[in-house]
Amino acid sequence: MAQKVKIGLVQNRCTVSGEENLAAAERGIREAAQRGAQIICLQELFTSLYFCQVEDHKYFELGESLPGPTTKKMQSLAGELGVVLIASLFERRAAGVYHNTAAIIDADGSYLGKYRKMHIPDDPLFYEKFYFTPGDLGFQAWDTRFGRIGVCICWDQWYPEAARLTALRGAQILFYPTAIGWHPGEKSHYGQRQHSAWETVQRGHAVANGCYVAASNRVGHEAPDGGEGIEFWGQSFICDPSGQILDKAPPDEEAVLVTEIDLDTVDTQRTHWPFLRDRRIDAYADITKRLID
Repeated sequence: MAQKVKIGLVQNRCTVSGEENLAAAERGIREAAQRGAQIICLQELFTSLYFCQVEDHKYFELGESLPGPTTKKMQSLAGELGVVLIASLFERRAAGVYHNTAAIIDADGSYLGKYRKMHIPDDPLFYEKFYFTPGDLGFQAWDTRFGRIGVCICWDQWYPEAARLTALRGAQILFYPTAIGWHPGEKSHYGQRQHSAWETVQRGHAVANGCYVAASNRVGHEAPDGGEGIEFWGQSFICDPSGQILDKAPPDEEAVLVTEIDLDTVDTQRTHWPFLRDRRIDAYADITKRLID
């Protein structure tokens, strides 16, 4: 019997108001659920502007415990609507130890666990190492009411090791809450190739691991402390295990994507293109080295 599931992605603009951002996320979740979505993913750090553009201690005030108040709100919403939710939040673990963390909530409102972002960037306007301690929970997958899912976050998207280890946990769908965009001064020269690289590498993860990939990105221009800021490029998308894009949001508008997938395709893809079977695990020890001399 076919295992048909509908995925929802919410692509929003964010403001300085946490309440407004939460309300916008809830509207997106409700719209996706009304359209039949069963697993819904929000964008990275959806409750605030992308504050990592600057290094400023004041933004640590945005951190919260996880589970915590926002998680509880998402649990209530998931239970009410009967949907699985993936919510990316700024976790305050202890004084001086913060994480970029996604909460995974099942369709009955139960809290299944969390994933802490493993790869932390430090680039112009993406100064995440100032705020986030690298994740220490490893790569995981969770059985939900509607399928077994894995979650990584944004910069993790570029690493085939992250996708592979999550898939080896049995994930049928890889979700990537995301906040990525252009430096306005670079867009005209590098914009198309940057976006193409981002999309292509994730489509490659789908192919290499025989699973669905769904990335939810924010949209709009944000400059929390002045300056050029970042133009987030939106274009959230869902692709199938052969890397074909099933649905994609626009680059400059808020959007809610709802796409039906068939989880039986994962088994078909993995048996007909048996990359997992043919891995030479006896020859990969050097992958744990920084470089090979």
